[in-house]
Amino acid sequence: MIPELGQFSLILAFCLSIILGTLPIIGASRNNLLWMSLARPLTAGVFVFLAIGISILAYAFYVDDFSVQFVAQHSNTTLPLRYKLTAVWGGHEGSFLLWTFMMSGWMFAVAIFSKSMPLDFVARVLGVLGILTAAYILFMLATSNPFTRIVPLPPVDGVELNTALQDFGFIIHPPTLYMGYVGFSVVFAFAIAALLSGKLDAAWARWSRPWANAAWAILTIGIALGSWWAYYELGWGGWWAWDPVENPPLITWLFGTALIHSLAVTEKRGVFKSWTILLAILAFSGSLFGTFITRSGLLTSVHAFASDPTRGFFILAILGVAIGGSLLLFAFRAPLMKSEFGFEAVSREIFILINNVILVVAAASVFLGTVFPMVYQAITDDLLSIGPPYFNIVFLPLMVLLVLALGVGPISRWKKTSTTYLFQQLGKVALASIAIGVVLPLIITLEFSLIATAAVTLAAWLTLSMLKDLANKTANKSTRMLGLKALSLSYYGMQTAHFGVAVMLIGIALTSGFSTEKSVLLAPGESIDLGEYVFQLNGVTRVTGPNYIAQEAEISVAKGDRNVGLLFPQSRVYLASRTPSTEMAIDAGFFRDLFVTLGEEKGNSAWSMTIYVKPFIRWIWLGAIFMALGGLIAAGDKRYRRLRRRQLEQLQEGSAQPTVHNAGAGLQVNP
Repeated sequence: MIPELGQFSLILAFCLSIILGTLPIIGASRNNLLWMSLARPLTAGVFVFLAIGISILAYAFYVDDFSVQFVAQHSNTTLPLRYKLTAVWGGHEGSFLLWTFMMSGWMFAVAIFSKSMPLDFVARVLGVLGILTAAYILFMLATSNPFTRIVPLPPVDGVELNTALQDFGFIIHPPTLYMGYVGFSVVFAFAIAALLSGKLDAAWARWSRPWANAAWAILTIGIALGSWWAYYELGWGGWWAWDPVENPPLITWLFGTALIHSLAVTEKRGVFKSWTILLAILAFSGSLFGTFITRSGLLTSVHAFASDPTRGFFILAILGVAIGGSLLLFAFRAPLMKSEFGFEAVSREIFILINNVILVVAAASVFLGTVFPMVYQAITDDLLSIGPPYFNIVFLPLMVLLVLALGVGPISRWKKTSTTYLFQQLGKVALASIAIGVVLPLIITLEFSLIATAAVTLAAWLTLSMLKDLANKTANKSTRMLGLKALSLSYYGMQTAHFGVAVMLIGIALTSGFSTEKSVLLAPGESIDLGEYVFQLNGVTRVTGPNYIAQEAEISVAKGDRNVGLLFPQSRVYLASRTPSTEMAIDAGFFRDLFVTLGEEKGNSAWSMTIYVKPFIRWIWLGAIFMALGGLIAAGDKRYRRLRRRQLEQLQEGSAQPTVHNAGAGLQVNP
């Protein structure tokens, strides 16, 4: 009976979403205060009923209710409790329920934190989100019901959660990724609300900017967690594979990065209005595209869900209606989107526009490399693979140009900047960056690598230009501390995120240029040298886990006369499905990782294994943390919103006060 309550809660959430997607929007167009006021309570209702639904599904996993088909397919009695609860998003139906629940969470947050916005605008925003939520719930009920029963004879035990997903990384990676994904639906709703109202001034950008920054920061962490999880769980020693299912989050992130920069210009300068609206639509399109890729059945991947074509067509219909409708509305309102101010050919606006164009071209190149093999196969029925060489050749030069532009943009001035000024500010920075790029990798690795030199040069360029800009902005204050206090949170957020890019560049370059690996056969007592380290196999023992048996190797690692530590890689077999799995052992360090995977026994007690030394790989994810932190800091900046509020209050006070005219002097006074 309890699963039926879960399904009933989805039906109630769907009904409320339909009402939310109609009455408040109609009320806003007719200036009906009552209908507009329904938006917030309806949003709360949708959130509550979806929370009930996902809680009931989690409870079904907790009590091993194998009469629920989704539970039977992704859990069993031996699965540890932490994985039973997180198996809620271990398959298509549950993960899409989590997606929709997170959408309702963003909606609820907008309802709570939008008290200072005009009611008609909030009604339109929540109405658009209500329409999207209704479409998602209808998709669930029609094709992907997580509460479908197995009747009349449910199994005594379930199957198994995918063994690759029985890991801590899976507990946190999908929720974080989904939270970032659906966050861009909020910015999309703000953009559509602005188009519906016809008020395409800087106000909508000011209101949506914190939400865009927050969604971007969370998506950054989600992508980084996915990279980290694939690195240590899949056992291949890499951090990014250009997998067709990994690429859509990156496409969304690239559009989102362009969006947060464009929103800043629209808010502060009143320009790029149409471009910013279009980027909001594109970022949202990226999230729907990712959903289509993982749930259409077109791909087989550890990230993808087995699915039938009906689901793919349904999601494609949602994508087509949402994006097609928004682009038609965009075209209809295009004449209203005129810039309020002009700017010269060399200015901060131009450098941000260059930044945007590079990011959009990069997103388009990744999209093309991801989609073209699918289209080719659909037309010719032949397989075509586009791998890392294409993406590296196309993507990396664009990122070089982007980092160069990032170094110039903050130094330049709004409206107009002289090229002489830029050369004066950045000439020494460029020379120092080249020197650091040549010398630093040699000091660290005692080897020359063109890739490492180029990347460290770019990282130094970005970091030194940031420091130069910071020095310029605090130079006219009586003390540096006063100058630092005067700077806004959005500025500190920008600097923190750009520093994260520099840190990530160093990590990518040094781990790509100086990583070493060796596949070996070792018997107990034998050792192998790799770089500065000696790895010795001490022995292999049989261990038993809660739902698996494993062969566990003990490997001691030494560097010269110093013992570094012990590593314990495993070769597992999961009991329920008899699925083999490899559990890597990693000795993690700030400057390097030591990484060992255990293979099979080959005879004479010798075991196959692969050993890696990965310098600076942690800096990739450290850079992502700085970037996400920068986004969250920027999201907390209320400077422009407070300024606008004060201006409105002064305007209202001025219009309410009596005016005295002096006819002789032509003087107007507001006492």
